Amino acid sequence: MKADRPTKFIFVTGGVVSSLGKGLVAASVGALLETRGLRVTLLKADPYLNVDPGTMNPRQHGEVFVTHDGAETDLDLGHYERFTNAVMSADNSFSTGRVYDAVITKERRGDYLGSTVQVVPHITDEIRRRILAPVHDADDIAIVEIGGTVGDIESLPFLEAIRQIRSELSSEHVLFVHVTLVPWLEAAQELKTKPTQHSVKNLRQTGIQPDVLICRASRLIPPRVLQKISMTCDVPRQAAIQAQDLDSIYKLPLHFYEQGLDQVIVDKLKIWARRPDLSVWQKISSSLDAPQGTCNIGIVGKYVDVIDSYKSVHEALIHAGIATRLRVVVSYIDAEQLEQQRSEEILQKLQGIIVPGGFGERGIDGKIQAINYCRRRSIPFLGICYGMQLAVIEFARHQLHLPQAGSTEIEPQAPDPVIDLMPEQKTHVDKGASMRLGAYPCKLKRDSKAFTVYGREDISERHRHRFEFNNAYREHFAAQGMYCSGVSPDDQMVEIMELQGHPWFVCCQFHPELQSSPRQAHPLFRAFVEVAYQ
Repeated sequence: MKADRPTKFIFVTGGVVSSLGKGLVAASVGALLETRGLRVTLLKADPYLNVDPGTMNPRQHGEVFVTHDGAETDLDLGHYERFTNAVMSADNSFSTGRVYDAVITKERRGDYLGSTVQVVPHITDEIRRRILAPVHDADDIAIVEIGGTVGDIESLPFLEAIRQIRSELSSEHVLFVHVTLVPWLEAAQELKTKPTQHSVKNLRQTGIQPDVLICRASRLIPPRVLQKISMTCDVPRQAAIQAQDLDSIYKLPLHFYEQGLDQVIVDKLKIWARRPDLSVWQKISSSLDAPQGTCNIGIVGKYVDVIDSYKSVHEALIHAGIATRLRVVVSYIDAEQLEQQRSEEILQKLQGIIVPGGFGERGIDGKIQAINYCRRRSIPFLGICYGMQLAVIEFARHQLHLPQAGSTEIEPQAPDPVIDLMPEQKTHVDKGASMRLGAYPCKLKRDSKAFTVYGREDISERHRHRFEFNNAYREHFAAQGMYCSGVSPDDQMVEIMELQGHPWFVCCQFHPELQSSPRQAHPLFRAFVEVAYQ
């Protein structure tokens, strides 16, 4: 860290219940501090024992956000990148599982010279190392989100580690933000502060006194209630910040600014910074408040009961709406439901359809029905990763007259494996080693929709998949009007497929949603929404 101007740390914890939005709070604080000209980085520390979210069920954990360097991480890292200019990497996320794995590996190697390995100091030292290591000299502020809920046994080592960091660096270099809940009790017809008081009490028992309280509520919190929270929790009144439900998460930075949160932070950390330039966030808010039309988009998937499973896709559509001044209404459609009912009755109200990424065979037939509907009815369609692979299968079965076309992921002995492993991938014993993860370059054909949309020939997009388009069928597809408009620089891997003569039938092997933000919508999503609205 810098000797002349050391990096300051903001630790974000949560209490009372999970899913309060600590990630959004951390991201919004980062966005606010960037408006003051400060350089920000963010970090997520999760208390679960899984090494990473790569193998976790999306119904339990939401989507897996993939960084440019190929790390499979928590979805909150997506919020960090959408709200700030920080670029996340493998170093910006770690779990208890990764911490224990590192400590046990050191013990087996003899690094501790026979000492008894304990949570304190060995586990906490490893946590501190992982928090401090990613911080670079150019970072003014490092915002660290501690996953879980204060009071849970899993979070205790993390809280002890950040307590030690404050003791080491002093209060002028470390600030604690605690996100808590102020519930509305229907029977009493009032907001209750006792859960917040108990949460702060639990935090104090770990040796941490919060400097700022972010009070989540379903409605506006009256000043007298905030004053009571300030007094009972021993935080200054100006540091008791309300965060009631808003109609868009992208209004949160302005909501915090209006309450002076950024000023509280820079004063507490003794940071000199310019006055904030909020023009970008004001423009975003203005677009959200004054849409010039409505566009109905459907997402056909198998995890639709938990929309966090497709969080980045959802947000990328909202970003497209901001860029085009449209209100994008997103409907989630269970692919298995399409298998059981007449798909046209369910899909006909939609102006555009997305089949997003995924794994496994469940819901395949329903997704293929949705793709077939879009192709035949000239409905704008965007296929992402698995969605592209299923679009290839649908086209092969119904246009190339290959009824047994399929993917060797689902049917290893498929007679027509239009989706298959590349030859070099088949040699990997470890399936994980054959995954394409992270950013890969792509070259666009100049006469394609993709080139028109991106406005350049060379692009880079993030991947998370194992199977590829089978090049043995490339000419067969092109002869029937579905051609490769984007390929890897060596022309070996198909990255984008387009259907000629269709208003918008574009499929990509990568995940464009991972590089979209409210400040700059991804070009594929923006173009898709524009065509769908027409």
